[in-house]
This record gives sequence, C-alpha cells and structure tokens, in this order.
Amino acid sequence: MNLDYSDEQKLLKDQARKFLSERCTSQRVRVVLDDADKSFDAELWKEMAELGWMGVAIPETYGGLGQSRVELCAIAEELGRACAPVPFSSSIYGAAEALLLAGTSQQQERWLPGVANGSAIGTLAFVESPGPLSTRSIQTSIVAGKVSGTKRAAIDGDIANFAIVLAKDGKGLSLFVVDLNVATVRRTKVSTLDPTRSAANIEFARATAERLGNAGDGLESIARIYDRMAVYLAFEQIGGADQCLEMAVEYAMHRFAFGRAIASYQAIKHKLVNLYAKNQIARSNAYYGAWALNDDANELPLAAATARVAACDAYWFAAKENIQTHGGMGFTWAADCHLYYRRARQLGLAIGAARVWRERLVQQLIVQQLTASAA
Repeated sequence: MNLDYSDEQKLLKDQARKFLSERCTSQRVRVVLDDADKSFDAELWKEMAELGWMGVAIPETYGGLGQSRVELCAIAEELGRACAPVPFSSSIYGAAEALLLAGTSQQQERWLPGVANGSAIGTLAFVESPGPLSTRSIQTSIVAGKVSGTKRAAIDGDIANFAIVLAKDGKGLSLFVVDLNVATVRRTKVSTLDPTRSAANIEFARATAERLGNAGDGLESIARIYDRMAVYLAFEQIGGADQCLEMAVEYAMHRFAFGRAIASYQAIKHKLVNLYAKNQIARSNAYYGAWALNDDANELPLAAATARVAACDAYWFAAKENIQTHGGMGFTWAADCHLYYRRARQLGLAIGAARVWRERLVQQLIVQQLTASAA
C-alpha cells in the first residue's frame, strides 16, 4: 500500500506552497492578528477561490473540481504551514463535509456551489457549554421548523453565511442547516487565543431551519463529521509543525553563542531531533487517515483518532520547542513563533482536545480487538 502523495498531488502541493509563500507571508497574517475589526483575509480568500481550492473535493455537479480528498489534505498541509488566516477548516472540512454526508440534493444544490467558489462560508454550531455533547448539554431546540437557543464560540461564526446546528429534536438531537443572514439570528464576536481564526456566539430566535440527515442522528452524524475533520486538521497541524521545525533549524544555524552556532550544541540537537521524530510519526498516521478518508474505509474512526492524537502532540511540541530554541527572542512579539503557538492551541481544541481523542482511540482499539476476536 502506497500512502505517499502521487506525482500530481505533489505538484499541487508544491504549487500551493509557492502561492502561499508569496501571498500569505507572516506580515499578512499579522494584519489580521493586529486588527480587531478583521476576522480573516478576504483578499487571500478570493484568490484561493480563483484557484479552485475550496471546491477540490466537492463534486463537479455542485461547481467543484471533483478530485479526491487526498488533494484536499495536500492543500490543508500548506495552509497549516502558512498559518493562513482564512475560514477554510470550518467551511470546507466542516460544513461542506456535513452537507456531503447528510444533505439532501436540494440542500447540496443550495449551499455547495457557493462554498466551492468561496462566496458562501459555513460553520459548525454545536457547543453550548464545556464538556461532551449530549442531550443534557444542548438546550437549543427546534419547534415547527424554527430553532431557538445560543451556540458558543463557533469558529468563523461571525463571518459565516450558514451554520450546521445541533438542536433538540423531540427526545433526541438532530442537525439542521440554518441561514445566518436573517434578522432572527444575532452574532457576537468573542476573543480567542488566536485572533487569526475568529469565533462568535450565535443566538437563534426562532430562525428557520432545515433538518440535515435523519431525526435523532445528531451525535452519530457529528462523530462522522469529526472523523473527517480530524484527518484534514492533522495535515494542517503537520504543516504548522514542519514550519516550526524549519524556523528552529534556521535560527539555530545562524545564532551564535560563545563563538559557535547554537545548532552545534547537543542540547539543541536533541530538541530538533525530537521535534523531527514527532513530526514524522504524525505524518505517517495522517497518511493512513487520508487513505481511510478517501476510501471511506471501515478503519476511518480508528485512523482519524490516531492521526488526531499524533498531530495534536506534534504541533504543540513543535510550537513550544520552536520558542525555546529561539530563546528570549522567541517570546517577543517581533518573532513569528507565537503565530504558530496560537494556531497550535486553536487547532488542538477545534473539534475536542487531544484528551478526548485519546479516549476515542482507546475505544476504537477495543472495538477492533473485539471484531478480530469474533472473526
């Protein structure tokens, strides 16, 4: 089994890296970071739409390119490397995947063409309080096709055009598609550790909603959406972790102490080797996840949890070690280290912390063992 990119996918990845290195410099990321009124880089988003990135894995029927999800993973890796301040993950990995998994043809026809060309941005509005999602933690409800309630810290919720909402539906929980550009929806931007990825509280006051998928299947659908998002996010995290490694190596090679480059000291060598090792472990797990995602394999829940845990560990470790390698300079605003530190924390919590995914990984391993024993 070949888990590496094909030659065509490597070419796409190289082209994405070239584009982002020219059009998404750290100075451009800082423009969004420093401006409280900016939620994302709208010009960069438009340029990415012209390249067709949003529609890579969306079928041609809905205005996409109809390519495989592996191509989308390749783009995700480069977006992570550039720390791109765009709503790609919430709209493409989350909302678009939810529509492709559970949407009706009418829902897909309404929203996916806009997602593919960048004119429509989607978000996931699931969370209302800390802790796992359950019928107890969700107070948002649906009555006669109208949804009411408040969702907390929806990523890119302040700029999204529509949301996939989890709400009480009778005795269970279901997903719904809600147009956010209506008077019955109110959004309040909230501050986060990483302002280059905005978030908002969303209040629904009898907003019109359409059920997405079957009634009562909300939690099961979210698990399937999160498995797919975990793989995409793993590639973003790997891209960021690899950039942290390159930044640390570059600085260590040119920073001299006591007449020697600090890269020649054993303590720094150990830091960089450990960082490289974690990145490679995360990469191998992410490749396995990409295969399972693209083939919709039965192993996807296990592969996604493995990729998520390894990627969270690698990016968080890389972001910290990059700062440590830079020494006192790494803690300053002038250094770019904090951009990746912020993004590592944000991505590490985006669909549940690594602790939650470790528990899911253990559960999937148990299921696999029981299945093998039964066979």
